[in-house]
Amino acid sequence: MVRIGIIGYGNLGRGVECAVKQNEDTELVAVFTRRDPQTVKILTPGATVASVADVADWKDKIDVMIICGGSATDLPKQTPEYAKLFNVVDSFDTHARIPEHFANVDAAAKAAGKVALISCGWDPGMFSLNRLYANCILPDGKDYTFWGKGVSQGHSDAIRRVPGVKNGKQYTIPVESALEAVRSGANPELTTRQKHVRECFVVLEEGADPAAVENAIKTMPNYFADYDTTVHFISEEELERDHAGIPHGGFVIRSGKTGWNGENKHVIEYSLKLDSNPEFTSSVIVAYARAVARLSAEGVSGCKTVFDIAPAYLSPLSGEEIRAHLL
Repeated sequence: MVRIGIIGYGNLGRGVECAVKQNEDTELVAVFTRRDPQTVKILTPGATVASVADVADWKDKIDVMIICGGSATDLPKQTPEYAKLFNVVDSFDTHARIPEHFANVDAAAKAAGKVALISCGWDPGMFSLNRLYANCILPDGKDYTFWGKGVSQGHSDAIRRVPGVKNGKQYTIPVESALEAVRSGANPELTTRQKHVRECFVVLEEGADPAAVENAIKTMPNYFADYDTTVHFISEEELERDHAGIPHGGFVIRSGKTGWNGENKHVIEYSLKLDSNPEFTSSVIVAYARAVARLSAEGVSGCKTVFDIAPAYLSPLSGEEIRAHLL
């Protein structure tokens, strides 16, 4: 059995707990929280809820620690720190900072003789793998990534920071005409605005000016200014009734050519449609936690990404079973 620990019990931590239950060769040993452990109720019978302050006491009781903090401020500090004590997995998703995060975690994990896997999930993660495979297979081609339709948690948080907004959610939606142009093999040049639209559902504070709120959202740099954005004002009841979930998904597409003169066109497409973004991310993480435990048992150390791990390491099946049933 792979003994799993979870640091952080938000949407992702709860998803990891569910994923552990679905994998017969993994067991949840403990959940570590920054809150008062007495106030955190988990679903797994027999597992412990403990304070993160006591995490070092569990050094020899956990095979893989899954770190469920946020990428902005938590994971850059937590992952290198906990890699000194445990084999770890995180879902760091700030793409521009992955090289820096990798270097920091790699130094800590190598010094401690531990295995650390960063940026595990669906993007980065499964989408990254599909981009790499497609690039290798069609070197003369172009990559396209579309996200949605789904809830962007970062953009939803940005909406909620706007003065006058009581609550809100934002959906990222691919532009269908752009998708079709890519699928046709036309290799179009697409701007940010041409690939996605953003749709916002906003609950206003009492007395707030709708026009001012809408303008503040639509002109927000780095979030909405570069997109065609629609803002809908709804009641709190409507938000809870119609927008309670966290769905997401998207498409990774590579369009390329083969033949002596590039006369034949090919399109590789990988798509996801997810009812729950955090639960799917968690499912990917737990499969890779199994791989991390196996690598550690082989004496491997240092930081890894999904690019470095052979697919067979993710499966609970033996090599013989995989070859017989999946090859």
